[in-house]
Amino acid sequence: MCNNYNKYLGLPTIIGRSKYKSFRELKEKIWKRICSWKTSFLSTAGKEILIKSVLQAIPAYTMSVFKLPGTLVEEIEALLARFWWRHGNLEKGIHWRSWDKLGRAKGRGGMGFRDLGSFNRALLAKQGWRFIKDPNSLASRIFKEKYFQNSGLLEAKLGSGPSFVWRSIWSSLDLVKGGLVWRVGNGESIKI
Repeated sequence: MCNNYNKYLGLPTIIGRSKYKSFRELKEKIWKRICSWKTSFLSTAGKEILIKSVLQAIPAYTMSVFKLPGTLVEEIEALLARFWWRHGNLEKGIHWRSWDKLGRAKGRGGMGFRDLGSFNRALLAKQGWRFIKDPNSLASRIFKEKYFQNSGLLEAKLGSGPSFVWRSIWSSLDLVKGGLVWRVGNGESIKI
């Protein structure tokens, strides 16, 4: 039996002052995966599929619970860009376009790669949306009791000494509010 309580369900149990150190393992997982592939045998289409279906999926579970530090997101995207532009076993390749431009939809001249920062915010907003849609879920009841007892989720304050999970979800509530305004503006009725 292991007495290591640093992780639970693959997520860190304790987030210290250095958020970067807490989530650095994601970058290392992506790097190990990249190093395990023989890039000399991959076509451009093969690299595209590996980036979209494998590499960008590695941090998705963690990003649905925690807001990743911006520097870590930038470093992960830099790893993906290096993998994309590398030819054969060479470490470097010429970066003909910025990663931001490659993130555009294919119809707009990009490759359709995810912007991980925006994806992180969207996943956290989805958690907030779940609190609104299913107020009787266990997670919703716990967060309501702890952080917004006397108000609704959309009026909730950050509070003093919040958990990093609540701080992450709270930071994306503007997206939830924007989505509600759009839905109501298009004729849907929303019960909150």
